[in-house]
Amino acid sequence: MELKGIVIIDKKTKNLVKRIKPGQIAIICHADLDEIAAQSLIEAKVKAVLNATSSITGMYPNKGPGILLKAGIPLIDNLGFKIMNLPEGQVVSIRENQVWSEGKLIAQGSLMTDKRLEKLINETKKNLDYQLNKFITNTLNFVSKEKDIILGNIDYPNIKTNMQNKNVVIVVRGQGYKEDLNAIRPFINEEKPILIGVDGGADALLEIGYKPDLIIGDMDSISDKALRCGAELIVHAYQDGQAPGTRRLKDMQLKYILFSAPGTSEDIAMLLAHEKGADLQVAVGTHSNMIDFLEKGRKGMASTFLVRLKVGPKLVDAKGVSKLYQPKTNLKYLSQIFFAGLIPIAIIFSMSPLLNQFIKILILKIRLIIRV
Repeated sequence: MELKGIVIIDKKTKNLVKRIKPGQIAIICHADLDEIAAQSLIEAKVKAVLNATSSITGMYPNKGPGILLKAGIPLIDNLGFKIMNLPEGQVVSIRENQVWSEGKLIAQGSLMTDKRLEKLINETKKNLDYQLNKFITNTLNFVSKEKDIILGNIDYPNIKTNMQNKNVVIVVRGQGYKEDLNAIRPFINEEKPILIGVDGGADALLEIGYKPDLIIGDMDSISDKALRCGAELIVHAYQDGQAPGTRRLKDMQLKYILFSAPGTSEDIAMLLAHEKGADLQVAVGTHSNMIDFLEKGRKGMASTFLVRLKVGPKLVDAKGVSKLYQPKTNLKYLSQIFFAGLIPIAIIFSMSPLLNQFIKILILKIRLIIRV
């Protein structure tokens, strides 16, 4: 393998994909490359991905590297942190597992292949029981610290969006969010629910033609277009009141509301909808299992566990609904519809003298051709 391209460099993959252009080479520092990051790189149409660190550390069977391979995008990892110091915009050459620039060897790593990927994933599976034990222990430890979510000791903000006795759809950019969001489009079109985008979930709604009513999050993985779409903006603040996301909104001169609470942004979105009297919450792309949380860099799910206990039967998790049922085309039914449609046409032909004459002439010509 040998290819050339301009490099775009960023420690955060979610920031890099906003700047990189099709055909350029992505240089990232992303341990355990996750599914969402890999999918965003594919959508950005990168030529190759160079990772300063390990794309699979062995902690858990992350899907990102496999998704890139399936898409035909070369991935070289373990290149070392010095590669992050390359000048952005520089042209590099990739030769197998080596990176060259101006005739000099810049870095050497490990080329991801199907064989190497299979070996690494199999090794991570051996580690799952250990990781699960750590995850459960950490979750239980934090449950006592975050129990205020269940007890209701949270200062909820006053918002303009009315959710009382209404259906709410909460969209998060998690695994399979695009497919699941498309699967519930009939529900959205018919019920007209309140639409809440959690950070990048707002962009997901805009991409398929819906405008979010409310956007909640730390505002670091959302586009300027989404922030300016007219939705009510709620910035998730830390419990000490700090909210780094406000700086961006101030620069954009946008109005916002602060919501200080423990847990993730999707947690507080569910809590807010519950507090404001939502009748039903449909969650799309939310994180609900150990792999989901490890991919987010979280070592437990105490707040999410507590939130789901509190919201209870009002929550419907749409994760994986797109895979639940995929209707297949039945040729028998199609043929029946086709022949049923021919009946009125045949009646019209039989009742029309002109069309009747036309059919007779057509049949006569066919007979003459056959005789010849």
